[in-house]
Amino acid sequence: MKIAIIGTGNLGKSIAKGLITNNAITTLYLTKRNIDSISEFDGYKNVTITTDNVLAVQQSDILIFAVQPAHFESILNEIKPFLTEKHVVISTITGYTIPKIEAQIGTDQFIIRAMPNTAIAVGKSMTCLCSNAQGEKRIKIAQAIFNRLGHSLVIPEAQMQAATVVCASGIAFWMRLIRATTQAAIQLGFDSKEAQELAMYTCEGAANLLITNGNHPEEEIDLVTTPKGCTIEGLNEMEHKGLSSSLIQGMVASFNKINNIKKEQI
Repeated sequence: MKIAIIGTGNLGKSIAKGLITNNAITTLYLTKRNIDSISEFDGYKNVTITTDNVLAVQQSDILIFAVQPAHFESILNEIKPFLTEKHVVISTITGYTIPKIEAQIGTDQFIIRAMPNTAIAVGKSMTCLCSNAQGEKRIKIAQAIFNRLGHSLVIPEAQMQAATVVCASGIAFWMRLIRATTQAAIQLGFDSKEAQELAMYTCEGAANLLITNGNHPEEEIDLVTTPKGCTIEGLNEMEHKGLSSSLIQGMVASFNKINNIKKEQI
């Protein structure tokens, strides 16, 4: 696939790393105003680093936009004259709706919104996708890209704000839970390196049990809890201290913050 990433910041670099590692490109154009910050990609076969967005568009079929929201409008205006019927426009920009993109480049373009997370750099992103009516004809292309970089799910655009909290912000939430588990393991006698290793791989195992077996989390919990055992003792103490409630309330707070930002932009 001939792909361009317009705006190779933190997320753009993560996507680029995932695409390169998984051999998902025929050619890859990476654009940035300061190309020194993406010099790590210099020398990769079939990867071109440039400040020229128009060149990247002209040489690519799939355009992944990962710029700051404030810059997106001007960049769309810049590249609009060079869009053709071959281009698939994929936006990763939070809060920038499909109707707003259509108002700038037209309803006849294949437009898809994608909400990946930074785990895309290691091929483990949970990416949510939605599209305009035209984009539905190319949604399988986006799925093919992001399924090589993790897992994707097609959802209505109305759910994209919530997906941002669950999947994109969710990486930070899970990191905090892993950090807390690490700290507990240190208190229980492990050194910091061992503690983090125990926390990371136990977390990975728990997720893979659900993915592989298709069970509800409570079913897997029942398999490791015994009457009057240490597991149920620990679980109940965590719930008494508000573990589930705190996590839910934190995610709802993040969702409300996104919606408030969106209202301020309107």
